[in-house]
Amino acid sequence: MSKPNAKPLINFFYPNKKYYLRNSNSLKTFIETIFLKEGKELNSMNYIFCSDNDLLKINKAYLNHNYFTDIITFNLSDNKEIIQGEAYISIDRVMANAKRMKISFKNELLRVIFHGSLHLCGYNDKTNIEAGTMREKEDYYLSIYTTI
Repeated sequence: MSKPNAKPLINFFYPNKKYYLRNSNSLKTFIETIFLKEGKELNSMNYIFCSDNDLLKINKAYLNHNYFTDIITFNLSDNKEIIQGEAYISIDRVMANAKRMKISFKNELLRVIFHGSLHLCGYNDKTNIEAGTMREKEDYYLSIYTTI
């Protein structure tokens, strides 16, 4: 665990080499902003971009779910004060969802990345009310993030 108020460590990993983010430094800075705006201290965050099959294996092994999803977020924090986490994102699912919703891949990928960050900030999406609040937060951060 790092010292409080140290610069957070944000990493993007591409094990399947199917996709790479451009301008990742500006996105990392914005992710820090999300945590700051939500009143949370971020220690480290890893985003792992993988395939549908990779994420399905994780979903089965850790959550006992047998279905595809776009993101699974794990809180790895030792305490509630300083956040440490990992988010596994299916590039296949993000592409399919963007096509189905007739929006850009970029927009949907940002939404999913922000969604994982918001989970670690304490937002849930199990109920309709929680999902609505989560969507409002995603929309807010999408509206103020202008570059990637």
